[in-house]
Amino acid sequence: MIRLNVNGEDHALAVPAQRTLLEALRYELGLIGSKQGCDKGDCGACTVLARPRGAAGRGEAILACITLAHDAQDLAITTIEGLAGPEGLDPVQRAFADCGALQCGFCQPGMMLSARGLLDEVQKPELPQIQLALSGNLCRCTGYTKIVEAVMDAARQLSGAAAESQPAAERLPAAAAAD
Repeated sequence: MIRLNVNGEDHALAVPAQRTLLEALRYELGLIGSKQGCDKGDCGACTVLARPRGAAGRGEAILACITLAHDAQDLAITTIEGLAGPEGLDPVQRAFADCGALQCGFCQPGMMLSARGLLDEVQKPELPQIQLALSGNLCRCTGYTKIVEAVMDAARQLSGAAAESQPAAERLPAAAAAD
């Protein structure tokens, strides 16, 4: 028996020692958003976010197809099913839709989670940072232009939301705040 924390819920699972996290998510928990692509860590379709339990944030992008379920017991896992919140779509999900970065959908959960992992770490990423964060995710439909645009749009949305939560005096340029 193992215990996994997935999308904020604890699950007790009886799984063989060789069962991957991806297999546990899809076949034990019915969370099929993480796709089973290459099964060897090359395509990124199985990407989820993972952080140590009790740590802040959503964590970093990991490949569920090459992570054993037993090794994920001390982690809090976020799948694409857990990315949206009570207020609706996550800004990354909204940006992918708004920018036309969605095609067949096979790679999109992994792309979105890789992007969200980056944006949780870097508020205003530069193009090389976005390219690096997405480099482990293969897309055969869209190319990457719209996907990169979506990540930049999500970064703008998130940095705008962060600015709105600051007191007005902190948002003003230094010259305006001095007046």
